[in-house]
Amino acid sequence: MNLATLSTSYVRARPLQTALSLLLLALGVATVVLLVLVIDQLEGRMQRDARGIDLVVGAKGSPMQLILAGIYHADAPTGNIPVSALDSLSRNRLVKRAMPLALGDSWRGYRIVGAGREYLDHYGAEFAAGKMFEAEMEVVLGAEVAARTRVGVGGTFVGAHGISGEGEEHGDSPFKVVGVLAKTNSVLDRLVLTSIDSVWHVHHGVSEEVTVVLIQYASPLAAASLPRSINAQSALQAASPAYETARLFRMVGVGVEALRGFAVVLILAAGLSVFIALYGALEERRYDLAVMRTLGASPRRLFGLLMSEGLVLALLGALSGLVLGHLLAAALGIWLEQQQYPGVTGLQWRAEELWVLAAALAVGLAAALLPAWRAYRTDVSQTLAKG
Repeated sequence: MNLATLSTSYVRARPLQTALSLLLLALGVATVVLLVLVIDQLEGRMQRDARGIDLVVGAKGSPMQLILAGIYHADAPTGNIPVSALDSLSRNRLVKRAMPLALGDSWRGYRIVGAGREYLDHYGAEFAAGKMFEAEMEVVLGAEVAARTRVGVGGTFVGAHGISGEGEEHGDSPFKVVGVLAKTNSVLDRLVLTSIDSVWHVHHGVSEEVTVVLIQYASPLAAASLPRSINAQSALQAASPAYETARLFRMVGVGVEALRGFAVVLILAAGLSVFIALYGALEERRYDLAVMRTLGASPRRLFGLLMSEGLVLALLGALSGLVLGHLLAAALGIWLEQQQYPGVTGLQWRAEELWVLAAALAVGLAAALLPAWRAYRTDVSQTLAKG
């Protein structure tokens, strides 16, 4: 009988203790893996959505709210600003590009965004069907919007006031779908895009305002002076996506670190459970180990036996945790998509997971070390004499 067979038989002989050890270790590993997958994918998604946008200009209010509404379309806008402000920004020598957006309405929970062709070009959008909107009340659907609503080119709908899709419908101003975008893995996938004139038309041309202006700097000098000059104006506010998203992740990071600490506690608790199981098993098997010695098993072989048991438990728990972590990420992704938030997937693999696996195995081996050492030091004659 080899070491693997012996280790497996002893592990199976204590099902309750084994199950507890595996559960604790699997939960700890799964929590860490889930955090790695979710945070990495969300950070990557937010960086892609904000790439090439140096500044967001809008109405006075919360800078973070302005970023969430203007770039990620995940919050209500702070208000509108006059078109004259857009004209002033477009003429500023420190501005390379100014992309205006008009927000305020939605359809089935998806934001209706008034924008120009440059906004689609910024994200490298291509058409899966149809064409770009040209006339008023024509719209282009993002890939996710088209897939989930099952509306394609030629379809019509009416938008609703507000961002939830539950506001008063603009029944006298139907939109017509003229194009569907191919998947871009960006915020465009979750948007209904139309011209700014269409947004003004739905709202009867009130004030001819825009909601935000996305700015690209013409030179590094702009970062030092442009935000300050904009914020000095009574009606305007400038917010930096890089600064606000970093601040957002610092705030979220507190909760992430708490969950990561909880996962570490679970893994250490699993290590303690493995130690207790192996140590208790050692006391029960002292006579068996002594008999094995008399039959020719070396101290190193007994040491290896106990270490193998710790490794088997750690490996089973770690692999279960990896699978569970990916399943949880997949389930979370489905829920986020149903809530029309950026989704995550459990199908990605991160190099950090190898470190999590290695850490779990190290905990199992460390837990087995003392019982294995005691097995190595077993006094054969004394143990046999005691029976």
